Amino acid sequence: MAGTGAHPATPPASPLARAERFIWLTARVLEQRRFAYHFLGGGSEAVETALSAYLNDDGGYGHALEPDLRGPVSQPLHTAHALRILDSIGRCGGLRAERICRYLTSVSTPEGALPAVHPSQCRYPSAPFIPVVDHPPSELLATGPVVGLLHRNQVWHAWLFRATDFCWAAVDALDKSHPYEIQAAVAFLDGAPDRSRAEAAADRLGRLAREQRLVALDPKRLDEYPVAPGYAPGEHHFAYDYARTPESLARRWFTDKEMADALDHLAGRQRDDGGWPITWREWAPSTSLESRPIVTIEALRSLRAHGRAIG
Repeated sequence: MAGTGAHPATPPASPLARAERFIWLTARVLEQRRFAYHFLGGGSEAVETALSAYLNDDGGYGHALEPDLRGPVSQPLHTAHALRILDSIGRCGGLRAERICRYLTSVSTPEGALPAVHPSQCRYPSAPFIPVVDHPPSELLATGPVVGLLHRNQVWHAWLFRATDFCWAAVDALDKSHPYEIQAAVAFLDGAPDRSRAEAAADRLGRLAREQRLVALDPKRLDEYPVAPGYAPGEHHFAYDYARTPESLARRWFTDKEMADALDHLAGRQRDDGGWPITWREWAPSTSLESRPIVTIEALRSLRAHGRAIG
């Protein structure tokens, strides 16, 4: 009403608007460019230019691209992260993929798989929950997501043949597992060329994940779900951690209600500053600060992929 000094109520900011402020306040240039690409109409070239700052002469990526590994040296985990970014902007192919595959070949184990961490990391700080050893084992955790992503982008390289065989053997052998390993297996199966075999394997892993309570199906009753040994207190995993998009084979593991409850939980985890928290163990202030924008972008992408309005 005129003369009363009253003003219309300001509508609450959307999740996207709150997240945008958080990104501009805290994120590295790479995450700023990624946010702009996914949500503000930004270009893919700007993302790739920012990503190139982490590229080394050996074709791998380093410089703490994955914040829990510090230092300049190339690492499989950094390179896998770079591949996910390139895939998300439609640039995972051609000479880029060839160069990356050459690096992956150079650091692969005798089985043709990837270690989580190459011994060159020993000179630099890293998270205490990521072991650095002289002769690291082959890891489905490191190999599965890379191989699945390369297959999904129809990349062919000699290294992929042995790495694919390793992944199939590792997936078939999974029995007692933990959430990150199951997620790596799903990432492989979502891109594996043998679709009928992938679907059968995914069905088995879905039953295993539910039987071993590796997924918190009711976010309101988390005390009923154990946290995997070695994980941080409260480091639970939810349906959206396995089925990041509706197209994932893991989406079949969950009822519509279970998926909706998980997405409600994810949406509700946005903090007052606009960002999402990390769920794993914090071991250094800088790593948490650098990781939260990454987690925030992925939370928004998951919500949107599953049809949730974000603004």
